[in-house]
Amino acid sequence: MIEWEKLLWLTSYIIVSAGLSAFGAHKVKVLYTYWKHRKNPPKALREFAELPVVTIQLPIFNEADVLGQLVASISALEYPKDRLQIQFLDDSTDETSQACEQYAQTMREQGFDVEYRHRTNRQGFKAGALDAAMATVKGEFICIFDADFEPEPDYLMQTIHHFTDPQVGIVQARWGHKNLDFSLLTRLQGILLDGHLMMEQTSRSRQGEFCNFNGTAGLWRRCVIDEAGGWKHDTLTEDLDLSYRAQMLGWRFIYLNDIIVPAELPPDMDGFKSQQHRWTKGSVQVCKKVLGKVWRSDEPFMKKVEATAHLTSNFANLLTLCTLVLLYPVDFLPVNSWQKAVFVDLPVFLFATVAVIAFYLTAQGAQRRLGWLQTIPYIPLFMALGIGMSINNGKAVIEALLGQESEFVRTPKYGVNSRAQAQSSKKSFRYKAGKSLCLWIELALVGYFGHLLWMAVEKEQWGSLPFLALFLGGFLYVSLSSLMKRFSMATFTPPEPPSKGPSETEEAEVMVA
Repeated sequence: MIEWEKLLWLTSYIIVSAGLSAFGAHKVKVLYTYWKHRKNPPKALREFAELPVVTIQLPIFNEADVLGQLVASISALEYPKDRLQIQFLDDSTDETSQACEQYAQTMREQGFDVEYRHRTNRQGFKAGALDAAMATVKGEFICIFDADFEPEPDYLMQTIHHFTDPQVGIVQARWGHKNLDFSLLTRLQGILLDGHLMMEQTSRSRQGEFCNFNGTAGLWRRCVIDEAGGWKHDTLTEDLDLSYRAQMLGWRFIYLNDIIVPAELPPDMDGFKSQQHRWTKGSVQVCKKVLGKVWRSDEPFMKKVEATAHLTSNFANLLTLCTLVLLYPVDFLPVNSWQKAVFVDLPVFLFATVAVIAFYLTAQGAQRRLGWLQTIPYIPLFMALGIGMSINNGKAVIEALLGQESEFVRTPKYGVNSRAQAQSSKKSFRYKAGKSLCLWIELALVGYFGHLLWMAVEKEQWGSLPFLALFLGGFLYVSLSSLMKRFSMATFTPPEPPSKGPSETEEAEVMVA
């Protein structure tokens, strides 16, 4: 190989390694600010002398399997009924609509102020449903729950009083995981999400940096939504978009990591891929939309830097894709070169590996005693899953950068928390996640990294074996999980919806007062 090719490869390798190290170094910063503020939870200035009116919005789309659990949780909230308005925002195209309208009627009979809204066009998807409902919102504050969330009875009483501070515009609770122990996949997802929910959100909110509303399990001051321009559907993460617009106007974000609202993790690989694709693509779309405005604002310099790290975090998927190319051939540099060890391998190991592991172990240890120790066996598997998802997520980044539009795809919800429950009946799920061509690329990469692993053994490059094994294992796990429907729970019977349903309508929107 001629020298200029070696120089080009080395330069590319160093740039990619530096990028991955930078993202890893950001984890160190988050760790520092988390430990700095971990014992300073936000406290309400006082309590409302008279509880304000709260509108609870329930955006729903073809989620009959979890709807009953949601309604039961909302009905059990310890908040005066005359201070609540419930909005069912139903965009469903199946029997969910019948169940939804029946639940709305039942809640009215229980004394709740309930509005049922049904759209047939899904314009703007979830953001469109939320925006359309603003015209009939009665509450000074708006609380949003997706269909698979189950708030505790004291949820509103634990959160509403933070709005006694007139500068507080958003209050967000932490997500829990109802089906964490369902499978290896859900366990690994829990580790991934907890890094964001426990570490990043806590760190950013208490440091006074930009945070993101997580789309559900939180409350908004109604006037904040209006002042920030309302819900927009030009990105797939309307929650992140509105969060930044609101905070740039000076509104405070409160994150309560000790208030947990359980929700369902996608139990099958296709559902997980679909969710991650939407979140990744949406975050890059928001990055393109607001990052320039952040840097042109009067916000402090370090706050802008953190916002940049926040909004560009998914670009790490592109760096991982570059790594796939740079791994072959494996002998571009002398294996025992001290220059490579000091200037490339050591920084990557410290920041892109050790720092990331410490980050996620800390997130688990912060939730339960010895949680970090119990998580150690999952770390190699967790890292392999991240690598295996790089094709799916890298594709989402590229689509966002190219301005390619795509539909808002809801993650299928099944309402099961254990294998025993999933296998207790005989029918198949009614909702399925979409398929992707990424599967065939992932299968090809299984063969590719199997070949590289064999080459490394032949050349006795034993130090590269663990690294290559992570790539091979990651793509093997992700591709086979999609291919074999290993976590699709094909024997589960969804619950029957209520027999009584609404009459059909041809109108684009139906409002029942």
